[in-house]
Amino acid sequence: MNCGVLSSFGKKLIRRRDLDLSNEQSSFARCLTTLDLIALGVGSTLGAGVYVLAGEFAKEKAGPSIVLCFLAAALSSVLAGLCYAEFGARVPKTGSAYLYSYVTVGEIWAFTTGWNLILSYVLGTASVARAWSSNFDDIIGNHIKNFFIERVNIKVENVLAEYPDFFALLLVLLLTVLLAVGVSESALVNKVFTAVNLLVLAFVILSGFLKGDLKNWYLTLEDYNLTSNASGSVGEFGSGGFAPFGFSGVAAGAAACFYAFVGFDCIATTGEEAKNPQRSIPIGIIVSLLVCFVAYFGVSAALTLMMPYFLLNKDSPLPAAFGHVVWEPARYIVSVGSLCALSTSLLGSMFPMPRVIYAMAEDGLLFKFLASVNKRTKTPLIATIVSGIVSAIMAFLFELKVLVELMSIGTLLAYSLVAACVVILRYQPERPNCSFKTTEMVKLNKEDNEKTDTDLQVTMTKNDKFSIRNLVSQSSDVPTKTSGRIVYGCVSVISILFIFMCVILGQKLGDILTGSPIWITVLSLLSAASAAVTFIIWKQPESKTHLSFKVG
Repeated sequence: MNCGVLSSFGKKLIRRRDLDLSNEQSSFARCLTTLDLIALGVGSTLGAGVYVLAGEFAKEKAGPSIVLCFLAAALSSVLAGLCYAEFGARVPKTGSAYLYSYVTVGEIWAFTTGWNLILSYVLGTASVARAWSSNFDDIIGNHIKNFFIERVNIKVENVLAEYPDFFALLLVLLLTVLLAVGVSESALVNKVFTAVNLLVLAFVILSGFLKGDLKNWYLTLEDYNLTSNASGSVGEFGSGGFAPFGFSGVAAGAAACFYAFVGFDCIATTGEEAKNPQRSIPIGIIVSLLVCFVAYFGVSAALTLMMPYFLLNKDSPLPAAFGHVVWEPARYIVSVGSLCALSTSLLGSMFPMPRVIYAMAEDGLLFKFLASVNKRTKTPLIATIVSGIVSAIMAFLFELKVLVELMSIGTLLAYSLVAACVVILRYQPERPNCSFKTTEMVKLNKEDNEKTDTDLQVTMTKNDKFSIRNLVSQSSDVPTKTSGRIVYGCVSVISILFIFMCVILGQKLGDILTGSPIWITVLSLLSAASAAVTFIIWKQPESKTHLSFKVG
């Protein structure tokens, strides 16, 4: 009896959601164009970080080679974006990584991913709202901060903030109302602020190239000593030149810069609000990442051309750089751009949050009332209000620096899971949809006796028995249950191998670079094992379904 209960419980944890795409009707308003999705992705990704991160990373990690760091980070982000883009074409529904994991690897992973996304969006919203408030307060002379610290000091180290941020509270509530009113209105506001942000960044890039000096990319120790004597606030010099901190500095900078591209995944939550999601979502993700790369690359190049990397101000690098080239009025233009960037970043954090909550509630993993969609506004009204209130309270009271650091772990989990799900779903048995309007119907957990296509059933079940030969040769031209299970196992194994490789590279990179035979051998064996498992996956029959977008 107990074994039966445990078995039933275990099956529920790994059961996968059936996704019927034959019915294209949605409770949401299908009003978002491809341009709307691009603006949403750019606005969410290209937040205030572009005004701060480039200077901080250039000074402390990479010097002028920060441009290479952003290039490497952009390439890895595009790979993650391609996975989201393929899923957006394959599963054009609301839910993003939560839904993708539900239809592929099961309920327990979907539940974990969904809560991870909600936590990330809540923390992201609260932190950006506080940053907006702090930025605005800095422009007006910190009057808000000084007023509340004197009268309402509530600071508890690493828990409560120094003072209750009423401005951040009101800002989140205001955007909650905007999101509740309708998605088209939110998209319009986002496009306006994103356009202003891009114009300011274009001004910064052009100004940097005009005012900059290529000599700042090839500084010598003599230049550093002269500057040190003239200024008391300088950073480390390293070895000078274009890459003063060497390969390790570029690698560390690239890893840090990766998080500058986080945010494009919000596009994946618009599956039921885009006019043509199977086309618009892939285009929106890829184009938004390319735009963000050009912006980050241009700003980092302009910064390091305008002033020596070791003189950069890591808190406000752009105003300091314009001050260095004696162009003080430009700081006000930068301030406007920074506020617009924070506004779009805040909207980008708040937009997907109620949609993930809605998707989980509709599946029964959250309270059912959260799945309500208002008939007039066509938005998940209750989920929007609840998530907005929670985020507003977080922004109002809490010190979020420690918690926000956990967001990076959650982001990596979501990206890695989506990448794994893309591989798994490509090699699973597929079910043709009876509707001529869509190309496929993902049915992952139906039993054989529920199949309706006799020819497909015969093809998939013929010789569908596991043997060692199945690992390196195809027993069928289409995916079968056995080949699908082989891919599941291989993806699990390769994930474990990659974890070991990452741990070794993180802990023993210095030994590997100096030629340690032990760690080089271990890394080589793990790489060879990963290649072998990848070869097994490659030899399995792949889905023949035509998609509007597919990687490779």
